[in-house]
Amino acid sequence: MKLEHISEPRLQFATGEHVCPRRGVDAYGVFDLSMGTRRTDVIVGGVGTTNCNEALGKWIERCASRIAAPEDARQPNLRVPFCGFNPESGYGARFVFGQDLVRSIRKGDIDDVLAITDWRQRVLKAIEIYYEHIKFLAQNRPVDVIVCVIPEILFKKIAIEERAPLEESLEASVEVPSELNFRRALKAKAMHLGKPLQLIRAVSLESNKKGQQDDATKAWNFSTALYYKAGPRVPWKLKADDARPSSCAVGIAFYRSRDRQVLNTSLAQIFDELGNGLILRGTPVDMTRDDRVPHLSVNQAYDLLTAALNEYRVALRTYPARVVIHKSSNFSPEEIDGLTSAARDLRIDTVDFVTILDSTLRLFREGNYPPFRGTLVGIDDHRHLLYTRGSVWYYQTYTGLYIPQPIELRIVRSEESPAFLAREILGLTKMNWNNTQFDGKYPVTLGCARKVGEIMKYLEESDSPQIRYGFYM
Repeated sequence: MKLEHISEPRLQFATGEHVCPRRGVDAYGVFDLSMGTRRTDVIVGGVGTTNCNEALGKWIERCASRIAAPEDARQPNLRVPFCGFNPESGYGARFVFGQDLVRSIRKGDIDDVLAITDWRQRVLKAIEIYYEHIKFLAQNRPVDVIVCVIPEILFKKIAIEERAPLEESLEASVEVPSELNFRRALKAKAMHLGKPLQLIRAVSLESNKKGQQDDATKAWNFSTALYYKAGPRVPWKLKADDARPSSCAVGIAFYRSRDRQVLNTSLAQIFDELGNGLILRGTPVDMTRDDRVPHLSVNQAYDLLTAALNEYRVALRTYPARVVIHKSSNFSPEEIDGLTSAARDLRIDTVDFVTILDSTLRLFREGNYPPFRGTLVGIDDHRHLLYTRGSVWYYQTYTGLYIPQPIELRIVRSEESPAFLAREILGLTKMNWNNTQFDGKYPVTLGCARKVGEIMKYLEESDSPQIRYGFYM
């Protein structure tokens, strides 16, 4: 057994590099400040009650200025002051928001939704109301992103499903209803309008609310998410090794239909060196194998990777020299054959296959803190444990509440060393635009798969999914 530590991957910003997204943006500016085609205005639309829209306007106005870190913060690198979202700050941009960019939901409409006794009908009615206002803004206002604010009285009635008592649902004749989730269904329904959505509870707009993140942290996450969604924009990217050829990472995942009756559908997520995520939906797959795990056929694997890499070529005008493919289940021989053939036909030099799983194994470190993030343990030539969550040297603490669980890397086939693959995966955990705290557990290739699948399942086969990740986060 071999143990080593992978140093924290560095991020590239406009004029410098840093391990922390917040410090990097503040000190060196978002990466795309160096890109000439960038727009400085982020035009934000708003949908909510009058009170909700007013609260959103006040919060956006507050985000324009610097917000101090909490006075009692014990880890200054974890609780970082917000730099402000304005043309003079690290974002080099400003939010544009006003009365002509909002649509107010009448109190009577909210009351009508609350009066509906059937939970599913209540959620569907709420989706209909928000969708109509989203549609108006998308078609009649020059918005980049639309923020939907959910009043707390409505959130409590549509976010938690009201189920029948357990003893009434055990009858074999009772049909299990398909899943219905307000956030997922609304994002899917509005996807064809071409404007990314950000859903926020009204209570989240309240300042220094007990039980919530501090205002500076909320501002970092809110501003970065909207900046990315209003794209194409690049807040930061992984520092590249100029001595190495270009590469891209592909995650392959599966999701079920809402009623769980349809076979799993494949999903490919491809991330280029700028962190831009492209999403492609595959086809339903067979689950007749003994392991009851979904697998692609040779042709499905070939077609899925070919389509993903062609989208990459359109975006960057070239194919990558290397592709690393991540999957949360073991690769079948058919999948490897199909993926390898696709890469070979597109003249890609190198294809690496890595399975990434949760591990039940644990390491223990002397003292009260868990192993450091970046700890890599080689079990044998093909199996390794990697701590992507754990004690963070830069933060001088462990940010989680429970004993961290490492991920297991099963290297199926690779031209690279285990340490290189682990460093690459550790870097991809920092490409989550919804959270500027950099110690995420899963690489974005698989970490976003759940979010994408949750929304994709609400689309009909005839619907055309958006390919940009900003529509799913």
